[in-house]
Amino acid sequence: MITQATNYRRRKLVDYGMRGLTIGATVLALIPLVLILSYVVFRGAGALNIAFFTQAYEPPVVGLDGEVGNAGGVLHGIIGSLIIVGIALIMALPIGILAGVFLAEYPSNSVATVVRFCTDVLSAAPSIVIGVAAYVLIVQRTHQFSALAGSVALAVLMVPVITRTTEEILKLVPHTMREAAMALGAPKWWQTLTVVLPTAMSGIMTGVLLAFARATGETAPLLLTVLGNNNVSVKLLEPMAALPLLTYKYTDTPFPAQNTLAWGTALVLTLLVLTVNLSVRWATRSRTAFCRLPTVLG
Repeated sequence: MITQATNYRRRKLVDYGMRGLTIGATVLALIPLVLILSYVVFRGAGALNIAFFTQAYEPPVVGLDGEVGNAGGVLHGIIGSLIIVGIALIMALPIGILAGVFLAEYPSNSVATVVRFCTDVLSAAPSIVIGVAAYVLIVQRTHQFSALAGSVALAVLMVPVITRTTEEILKLVPHTMREAAMALGAPKWWQTLTVVLPTAMSGIMTGVLLAFARATGETAPLLLTVLGNNNVSVKLLEPMAALPLLTYKYTDTPFPAQNTLAWGTALVLTLLVLTVNLSVRWATRSRTAFCRLPTVLG
C-alpha cells in the first residue's frame, strides 16, 4: 500500500508538472500575438474614420503652424485589394478544386503523386520567389506593371492551399456515399459532381477563405508586379493600389499623417484576416465530422 501511494503521488506530481509546462508554453506562444495585436490597435485605431474609408490619396499639406496633415484615406487601396484578390480567387478556384478532386479520387495515380509533391513544394515557397517569377514572366515581357500580374502571383499562392484542402476534405466523405451513387448506376464523374462535392462543399469553402486571407495580406508579390497607384483605378493592365502596398509605402515616409494611415491600414488587414480565420473556425465547429477542415495547412 505504501508503494502504491508513493507511485500515485509521483504520477500526480508529474501530471501537475506537465500541465504547468503546457500552460506555460501556451502563454508564451500567445504573448507575441497579444502584443502585436495590442500595438497595432493602439497605433491604428486613431486613423479609422469616415475619411479613411471614403477618400483616396491626398498630398500631405504643411499648415501655418508647421504641422503636416491631410493625407487623405485608403479608398484606392481597398478597391485595389478587392479587385486584385478577387481576380486571383477566380483564377485559383477552378484550378485548386479540380486538382484536389483529382488527387482525392485517384490517389495512387503516378501523375497524382507528382502533382501532390509539386503542390507541397509550392505551398512552402516564399512569396517573394513567386513575385520574382511573375515579374520575369509577365511584367518584363509586357513592359508594364499591372493588377493582372499581381492577381496571377496571388493565384499561384492560393492554388496549393485550395488543392490540399479540397483533397483532404474529399477523403473524409464516407465511402458508402460513393457506393450508393455507384449502385444507382451513376458514373464516377457524375457521383463526384453530384454527391461528393456537395457533401464536402462547406469544408472546401473554409479552405477557400483561408487562401483568401493569406493572399489579402501578401506584400512582396505585389511590390514586384502591381507597383501601386495613388489614384482609384479599376484598369487591370495598369498599376493599382492595394492595402499591403500602402502599409509598406506609408510606413517609410517622413510624414506623420501617412504613418498614421499605415498603422490604420495594418489594423484593417489584421482585422480582416482575423475575422476570416475566426469565421472559418466557427463554421468548421458547427459542421459534422467529415466536413471539418483537417490540419494540412501547416
